[in-house]
Amino acid sequence: QVQLVESGGGLVQPGGSLRLSCASSASIFSMNAMGWYRQAPGKERELVVAISSSGNIKKYADSVKGRFTISRDNAKNTVYLQMNSLKPEDTAVYYCNVPAAGWGPPLWGSWGQGTQVTVSS
Repeated sequence: QVQLVESGGGLVQPGGSLRLSCASSASIFSMNAMGWYRQAPGKERELVVAISSSGNIKKYADSVKGRFTISRDNAKNTVYLQMNSLKPEDTAVYYCNVPAAGWGPPLWGSWGQGTQVTVSS
């Protein structure tokens, strides 16, 4: 079973920055696109950023474009999310998974525990 471990969340003021990490146990990590999903209270989980297996292609939801940057290190089976200019509406639990067709619902059935991001003054 694939294990995903997200970390790096916390409480930050509006305009601040955080860097999230997601470590995977999957030996096939480098063969898959990866994405960061988030779920805010009372809302459905949504995909906000994705990166191709090689790291050459990156996609962003309009809500985070220009503020978030996704990257990956296949040697470490880890994907990162640099979040700048954070807004209160970015408050959510953030998860990583494999997006179907590079931008879609998650393919891996198991989720990590997620990492809480709270943007508040």
